[in-house]
Amino acid sequence: MTGTYEVIVIGGGAAGLSAALVLGRARRRTLVIDAGEPRNAPAAHMQGYLSRDGMPPAEFLAVGREEIARYGVELVRDRAVDVTRGDDFAVALASGRHMHARRLVIATGLKDELPEVPGVAERFGKDVLHCPYCHGWEVRDRAFGVLATTPMSVHQALMVSQWSKDVTFFLHEVAESDLSDDDLRRLAAAGVKVVPGAVAELVIVDDRLTGVRLADGTVHGREVLFVAPRAVPQTGLLEKLGAELTESPFGSYPVVDPTGLTSVPGVWAVGNAMGFSEQVVNAAAGGYRAGAFINGELLMSDLDTVVNG
Repeated sequence: MTGTYEVIVIGGGAAGLSAALVLGRARRRTLVIDAGEPRNAPAAHMQGYLSRDGMPPAEFLAVGREEIARYGVELVRDRAVDVTRGDDFAVALASGRHMHARRLVIATGLKDELPEVPGVAERFGKDVLHCPYCHGWEVRDRAFGVLATTPMSVHQALMVSQWSKDVTFFLHEVAESDLSDDDLRRLAAAGVKVVPGAVAELVIVDDRLTGVRLADGTVHGREVLFVAPRAVPQTGLLEKLGAELTESPFGSYPVVDPTGLTSVPGVWAVGNAMGFSEQVVNAAAGGYRAGAFINGELLMSDLDTVVNG
């Protein structure tokens, strides 16, 4: 089975669907390939998206899929496993199908690798959280914990103090000597309690977090724990195409221009495929921007072909 499109969008999250919506409305034959693994699947609601604040992520994506279908955009539930570049882009799917397109949008996002502390993965998206802007209001004024995995976790502890004045910073994998004098002064000024020692597990009672147990057996009562997952950008397809990547504290991401165009002509990266901090609203905006630019670029390319014979 083969198919030929003007644009293939790999990834059916906010960024990919937004790009597809713009392209569909521009009457471009567009395909979305969606493996169905959105980063925010563990969350019950998404926040901070004007007019969609509090909407469940699954509902948001379902509405997006309905919207792109109105404009003839096709969506296939499959995984892109390989991509090659010749006269066009050839995309191989896990099902064995091969699709072709003139342009590609990579919206494969990233995966969160959680600290290997018993209870963290099970409670992630419930009372184990990572982003105060995403969830801080919903858990405001509760007893917070912050699990340190790098010295950068200090920043997270300081940030969450905006939403609660009862914050305990568990150093876990960070030595107290790794904290600078400025770190310690700021933590003290924010009223954050610093607790050394490794965390052994979370204490869960009646399906809710009630405490954090240290390796020495001490239990600190907490209702919410903030963690900093290790971000793993899903850049495999971009690497296959030879896209230039750049290192950041949160992984390697493609070098892109303001529209999302990578160093590979004809290939755009949007959403968390191009940066760690793209929230849903930012990802949707980036997809829109890329979709509009791709349509214009295709139009001018076709007109130049006519003009030049």
